[in-house]
Amino acid sequence: MRIVRFQLESEVSFGLVEDQQVVQLAQFPGISPEPTGQVFDIKDVTLLAPVEPSKIVCAGLNYTAHAAELDQPLPTEPLVFLKPSSAIIASGETIVIPQQSGQVELEVELAMVVSQTAKNVSVEDAADYILGYTIANDVTARDLQFSDLQWARSKAFDTFCPLGPWIETDLDFSKQYVESRINGELRQREGIDNMIFNPLELFSYISQNMTLNPQDVILTGSPSGISKISRGDLVECEISGIGVLSNPVA
Repeated sequence: MRIVRFQLESEVSFGLVEDQQVVQLAQFPGISPEPTGQVFDIKDVTLLAPVEPSKIVCAGLNYTAHAAELDQPLPTEPLVFLKPSSAIIASGETIVIPQQSGQVELEVELAMVVSQTAKNVSVEDAADYILGYTIANDVTARDLQFSDLQWARSKAFDTFCPLGPWIETDLDFSKQYVESRINGELRQREGIDNMIFNPLELFSYISQNMTLNPQDVILTGSPSGISKISRGDLVECEISGIGVLSNPVA
């Protein structure tokens, strides 16, 4: 099942994509979808970022080669940080390079969407709290990440979390790969099964440390190949089984 968040004129709704149509839902389909009976052609609506989370929780250094390229030791437990929801943009919207940074880089990541309030969830039960998966780009001002004593500013600029284009509820993440391209040139590609901590382990760990709310998003880490993006670039992040998240840079 493919879930979108869309706008038609002034109304914003959630919907299910069926062929080339969008079935409108009454609300966020955390537990089960409730169709309103309204159906629209997908070409007549504007797809937005698929959720409005209270927080974006991220896992750092979750692929061995990525830790190596940053000259960082492998984490012995998940390395967790936050991005603000104000950083989110949809597929097709523009990543803006801030004047404070001279080295802004892309990071393609598998993202989980929380379906219901989650606290102290076990690894075995984690899947019951995950609505589905989408694509994220953890855009990072790399020079600021290493000049500051923490990561908040480097990860938090407006437009630094492209997300979408939709949520895929039927995904066996263990068989998928993540990939990024700049102007069509491959920069990152790795199997999700190469994560140090898999998505269910991450979900459980994070829920032990903070309450997760419906629509919250968890980014699961980026593989090696992080690359600088510049004004005029087209950045594409792809996850097999989901699709492509595409954003120009300005």
